[in-house]
Amino acid sequence: MAVFTPVSLNDLRTWITQFPLGQAHGIKGIASGIENSNFFIDTDGGEFVLTVFENLRFEQLPFYLHLMRHLAENGVAVPAPIANSAGEIIHRLHGKPASIVSKLAGASQMSPAPLHCAAVGAMLAKMHLAAADFPLHQDNLRALPWWRATTPLVLPYLPADTAQLLRDEMAFQESFAATDTYRSLPKGPVHADLFRNNVMFDGDQLSGFFDFYFAGVDTWLFDVAVTVNDWCIDLDSGALDSARVRALLDAYHAVRPFSTAEVPAWPAMLRAAALRFWLSRLYDFHQPREAHMLTPHDPGHFERILRRRICDALPPLVKEKTA
Repeated sequence: MAVFTPVSLNDLRTWITQFPLGQAHGIKGIASGIENSNFFIDTDGGEFVLTVFENLRFEQLPFYLHLMRHLAENGVAVPAPIANSAGEIIHRLHGKPASIVSKLAGASQMSPAPLHCAAVGAMLAKMHLAAADFPLHQDNLRALPWWRATTPLVLPYLPADTAQLLRDEMAFQESFAATDTYRSLPKGPVHADLFRNNVMFDGDQLSGFFDFYFAGVDTWLFDVAVTVNDWCIDLDSGALDSARVRALLDAYHAVRPFSTAEVPAWPAMLRAAALRFWLSRLYDFHQPREAHMLTPHDPGHFERILRRRICDALPPLVKEKTA
């Protein structure tokens, strides 16, 4: 992620003595994303990822880190939090919450084919089922209440037609959230940010999901929509690629079949997923924070995606049966 809190090698060498990782030999900031300070660290025990949390409070972190541990223990490929000598997985560094997790093998697949999308869909369904009995609860912090609070903060910066799009979509999502269809959607812990750069592939083999720090309890269908809106699109236009969409949805459905209520909710949920990231990018662009290596993402990307989801014909959630 962007580095808001610099950590030197000398800082790391002193701090890391509480872990069973031996000495630290190197640290390198990760220059992507905009929420936390992330670093690759090299130790006697191998390579790991250090995160310093910039917005999340100490009391919020047990949900994220224990969810990762729960998923790992239930066969989902995710980074494992590293405990210190006292058995703690949440720590303090430069006065802020921090954690160390294992580093996944491979690299992000930034040009996915249908086979990659199928692997992501199957693992996402497996993750949802594995997390269903996770005992801790925390709502998705970037859901409808956050959209309500953020919309008036960004509206003054938008031209009239764009501002009207945002108002209209908020009204649509408020109305949809009040329906029986929405209230009947299956829910549980979700990743909520499963973009291409948050998944690792070792060759064509999916090696894991990471960056769970937007996770929370929400509808599973919202998580699927967030994933489809990144993995299955043409990045320039925002248009869906039908082959990749079908591969991801069919692989998910084979592991966790979609419910009756989810089928008609699919178009609205694709719009909700686009709105959520349009709003966050608008906020980060117009209300910037200082950080080393920080480059806010272009809000126009998710505005284009939202406009396409409103106007375009959409692939069905479940493949229609042929006679």
